[in-house]
Amino acid sequence: MAVDGFPCKPASTVVDDDFFSALMVAAPSTKNPFGVNSTRATVSVFPGLNTLGVSITRTDLAPGGINPPHSHPRGSELVLVVKGEVTVGFTTSTNLLYSKVVKENELFIVPRGLQHYQLNVGTGDAVFMAMFDAQSPGLVVPTLGLFATKPAMPMEVLTKTFLLGADEIDVMKSKFVGF
Repeated sequence: MAVDGFPCKPASTVVDDDFFSALMVAAPSTKNPFGVNSTRATVSVFPGLNTLGVSITRTDLAPGGINPPHSHPRGSELVLVVKGEVTVGFTTSTNLLYSKVVKENELFIVPRGLQHYQLNVGTGDAVFMAMFDAQSPGLVVPTLGLFATKPAMPMEVLTKTFLLGADEIDVMKSKFVGF
């Protein structure tokens, strides 16, 4: 039987590790242009989540690091800051911005499908857990969807969307090569 696109494992193949994740054990590297690393525990890597309607992600942010604007089309997000200070913000469909500096042991909710970001505004590393009401919340990152597509987004679409010339768009696209 398949639930939310994922087949249930035959009972004879279920093992203890299907119900275990070492998500909190080691801090992954944040050595990238955004200073961020997210380690996901969704149904695709944590089979015990299948049919539960939940998932969780650990995100590490270097000082000044950002989890760039993105959305989750299939899930709302509850952010719990474990370490540091993180500005969490989202925009509504009427272009209102809601944001707050969230400190250790504080929570911030991001409604399903809305563009949002997390920015480390503290003096050291930051860590937060993002909990979702979906076993596979999905991830849409607009900058990658515009500047790192294969094949490339038509230049005319980008120049007209951003009111920039082709040379300026090429500079922006060059920043996302390899993503």
